[in-house]
Amino acid sequence: MKTSPNDIMLRPAQGPVDRTICLPGSKSLTNRALLISAMADGVSTLDGVLLADDTRCMMTALGELGIHVEIDEERRRAMVPGCGGQIPIGDADIYCGNAGTVMRFLAAVCCAAYGDYRLSGTQRMHERPIGDMVSALRELGAQIGYLDREGFPPLGIRAGGLHGGQTTIDANISSQFVSGLLMAAPLAMNDVMIEIRGELASEPYVAMTLAVMESFGVESVEDGLRKFIVPAPQAYRAATYEIEPDASAASYFFAAAAVTGGRVMVDGLGLECRQGDIGFVDLLERMGCRVEQGPRHTTVWGPKGGKLCGLDADLNRMPDVVPTLAVLAAFADGPPRIRNVPNLRHKESDRLDALATELGKMGVQTEVHADGISILPKEPPVAAAIATYEDHRMAMSFSGAGLRLDGMVIRDADCVSKTFPEFFELWAELT
Repeated sequence: MKTSPNDIMLRPAQGPVDRTICLPGSKSLTNRALLISAMADGVSTLDGVLLADDTRCMMTALGELGIHVEIDEERRRAMVPGCGGQIPIGDADIYCGNAGTVMRFLAAVCCAAYGDYRLSGTQRMHERPIGDMVSALRELGAQIGYLDREGFPPLGIRAGGLHGGQTTIDANISSQFVSGLLMAAPLAMNDVMIEIRGELASEPYVAMTLAVMESFGVESVEDGLRKFIVPAPQAYRAATYEIEPDASAASYFFAAAAVTGGRVMVDGLGLECRQGDIGFVDLLERMGCRVEQGPRHTTVWGPKGGKLCGLDADLNRMPDVVPTLAVLAAFADGPPRIRNVPNLRHKESDRLDALATELGKMGVQTEVHADGISILPKEPPVAAAIATYEDHRMAMSFSGAGLRLDGMVIRDADCVSKTFPEFFELWAELT
């Protein structure tokens, strides 16, 4: 039932959910694999690719650069004809939407090419800082500047190849800055050394980047994810690469088991998972759930009656699951606290303020801190109409509350197309 064309009224679960779920591929792995295979020598085959707004935006952008990805929609397979590190088109306007992986990864790689490139995005993308990455690229010899406001997209690049050398970067806003530099580094003329200043946000995503680079034949050296050396020039080699299901997306379904006292198994994600967000199930264990993992599956059983414990958690390593945990915490005993995620203010929305506002509509008191949020569930939450701020994770995380509360509405629910177009179809199967 919908209250307007883009709103969805959720149906509560009639009891504990009991489902086995197959999820689409990881957005993070898909966009890394697309870009790296586009720079490779030869044709790569990517299996299990995510087909969503962010990944289609990457494919379109690569097409603007002369690298045309062939997609088998039914089999979720991409055939990528690599350019051997030589981008075919030397003058292009590239639209990056609100996809940080597209804007930040392509900004770095285009600096290693030869030509003139202009990268723009949505209004929200133009509000997301990129100055630390631009400064680091300049230290490596890039000619890159701002077309509007200092420190923010849109960007203009007059590329004459990336010289290489040494750079230091602040990456407390986004690990994507470091990932972009790393993926471009093999295309440089000389070795690249990157040193992290301060705290590195979302460390597992950088480890993921290095792993994907290795799968396509590029060697690197790292010291505790604080220093990186990428010998250059190197050539990416074409490969057949399998993309595992999205662990961030899995968090919503694991939360469904927790909040209803039911069982959810996700196929394809287990002990071999390369994504840091699989660590969400460790948080659920601390809240009273039972978790079982095999090499390629994970099952979560929620506590009887969905009675969850509160917890104090540092989520710097997996900030994308913060909205999932915050909504789940509204049903927990005790005052949960989420720490060390100040970079959430620079996501698709200011997620700290957005969470506080929307939980407040449900009668849940919160306290927003400089680095996180406390949830203070003094009274049982009530159903509300939730604004999503054009942020896919707001829409999906608040759906968990709809399993317990009759009358929950998600406004502008089509924003989930950014990373998970079929989310509400799969979610309906839970009820």
